[in-house]
Amino acid sequence: MRLEPTNVQQIGNELAIRWNDGMESYLDLQFLRRACPCAACGGEPDVLGNIIRPEVSYSDNSFDLAGFQIVGGYALQPVWADGHNTGIYSFQYLRRISRPVTTK
Repeated sequence: MRLEPTNVQQIGNELAIRWNDGMESYLDLQFLRRACPCAACGGEPDVLGNIIRPEVSYSDNSFDLAGFQIVGGYALQPVWADGHNTGIYSFQYLRRISRPVTTK
């Protein structure tokens, strides 16, 4: 079975995801933003494979979720109140970094 969310909602300062395998995940929004996988936040490898990590600064509204969209059938792309929207979080990545709860 391919891992997919069946419901995604912001609840307070967390993103709640119900998965098609019966699990639920909860991600603190500040943690989610700091775990952004885009090259501007997480860095990218140079020609030798060394990851160059940029200095990332945050504003007061960097951790406010303005919205999100599902990308294809494999990822979620948050839009943050400070305008940042280049992070594409695969469903597998979200599940790995979340605090899962069994609902079955």
